[in-house]
Amino acid sequence: MPVYQDPSTKTWYVKCYYTDYSGTKRQRKKRGFKRQKDAKEWERNFLETQQRDLTMSFENFVKLYNEDMQHRLREYTFIQKQYVINSKLLPFFGKLPVSEITPAVVRKWQNELTSYTDENGKPFSKTYLKTINNQLSAIMNYAVKYYGLRDNPCRAAGSIGKSHAEEMQFWTTDEFKIFLANISDKPLSRAGFLMLYYCGMRIGELLALEVCDVDLEARTVSITKSFQRIRSQDVITPPKTPKSNRTISMPEFLRDEIKSYTDQLYKPHKHDRLFPCTKSYFEHEMIRGTKSGNPKKIRLHDIRHSHASLLIELGLSPLAIAERLGHEKIETTLNTYSHLFPKARDEIADKLQNTF
Repeated sequence: MPVYQDPSTKTWYVKCYYTDYSGTKRQRKKRGFKRQKDAKEWERNFLETQQRDLTMSFENFVKLYNEDMQHRLREYTFIQKQYVINSKLLPFFGKLPVSEITPAVVRKWQNELTSYTDENGKPFSKTYLKTINNQLSAIMNYAVKYYGLRDNPCRAAGSIGKSHAEEMQFWTTDEFKIFLANISDKPLSRAGFLMLYYCGMRIGELLALEVCDVDLEARTVSITKSFQRIRSQDVITPPKTPKSNRTISMPEFLRDEIKSYTDQLYKPHKHDRLFPCTKSYFEHEMIRGTKSGNPKKIRLHDIRHSHASLLIELGLSPLAIAERLGHEKIETTLNTYSHLFPKARDEIADKLQNTF
């Protein structure tokens, strides 16, 4: 269809007709294009998405995918997906018709990812490769389920990367105590990291805690929400999964530490955030606390792994650990920490020995 120039503004506009999903014929008009070329490109992309034909380009299909997923995912999760899509998928697949993305094309893309190194010669981690590949597979599964694509080419191409890092990083209690001494000049840091290490909560769960969520008398912490900093705004959301809503018990020494911290707060309201800062604050404190090289550097999320490792060392069951960590399924706990259960394996062998 032709595009038109507005004589008063000298800009171009589109006026086109299309049939929507219900079969109704509609007209769409969009103004303000500086170039005729831009107007024609907008019209072509718009009509492709309305026809919902898999000869449409991958980048136009992603618009449909995003429009649907935005209403079904947590905002923070959706933003993370957009980064992967925009930086790792669209540059390679963007102009290709969805119907022409074959297993061979996917494998070529996978090979480029696995051979990539940055300016320091460092490749993508195995877990990140898995994340990127899973995102492409999720989009193609969406095309299969809702748009009639015959097969997901990612399935035939095979996967890349690994679900879990080969060697999980965590601190022993001795290492944590060294770290704690390094950052204890700041009461918020000391109290926050004690909660992370001895309760195993996610950083978003810690940052969302209100004063009333901690019951010092009962020695419990109620996890009912999560905090993220999204587009320079503080956002409170439900926890990651339904099972993440939980009550965590505290040892007495931790209760005393948190009481000492809250006593220093100036007239706190029960709905004030207990730790009024962001994730980046704790990440910078991690850097400060490991600057000397003792203890070793780990990621902020690895403190949660450290808590799980401590529980396993203390002999707690996988079910109890899953409930404390807020895992939706016990399989998540077993898959993540199975390599840390050597005692359990030995105990099974010993008990079987006694039956013969």
